[in-house]
Amino acid sequence: MFSGIVEATATVLKLRKTGENLDITLMSPLARELNIDQSVSHNGVCLTVVGRDYRTYTVTAVKETLERSNLGLLKVGDEVNLERSMMMNDRLDGHIVQGHVDTTAECIGKVEADGSWMFTFRYEVEPELARKGYVTVEKGSVAVNGTSLTVCDSKLDEFSVAIIPFTYEHTNFHTIEVGSHVNIEFDIVGKYITRMLELQNK
Repeated sequence: MFSGIVEATATVLKLRKTGENLDITLMSPLARELNIDQSVSHNGVCLTVVGRDYRTYTVTAVKETLERSNLGLLKVGDEVNLERSMMMNDRLDGHIVQGHVDTTAECIGKVEADGSWMFTFRYEVEPELARKGYVTVEKGSVAVNGTSLTVCDSKLDEFSVAIIPFTYEHTNFHTIEVGSHVNIEFDIVGKYITRMLELQNK
């Protein structure tokens, strides 16, 4: 489990296909602190460390992950948001993030506003999933590339988020432009509430 507070970014050094899987080797200051078998969020996707040295480490993404997230679009040199799993005695500064990406969204707007930035994202709505809580709500939480954010201007198939300068500089938001694809994880609390209401009405 994660909180959506990005600790650092990593740079993609190598991509290697192994069957339908993709081995991703990254360089990050966090590499020296990681252990084999440790879970780390990469752009909001929970992946397991399978190899490491002092400056680099490797994770493997399976076919479903590549199809559901933006990891399949990675190129050497790309920047990836990182967060290690949350310790149980930590403050929950963001919101509960599982590291299970629901879908991707396309950036359709990026506007600078007196030092901050407003990003707008559009995603494909699947009616069945929407009925199960896979949606955004005004002032609710959403994870974008693993970053915990507050939703504004929530619509059926799009939403906006405001990014402060610190987040812009210390995550890969500064690399996101109109046309970029990001990972989205909808709020798990909303999914559970929707599911309980569905069962009560049966």
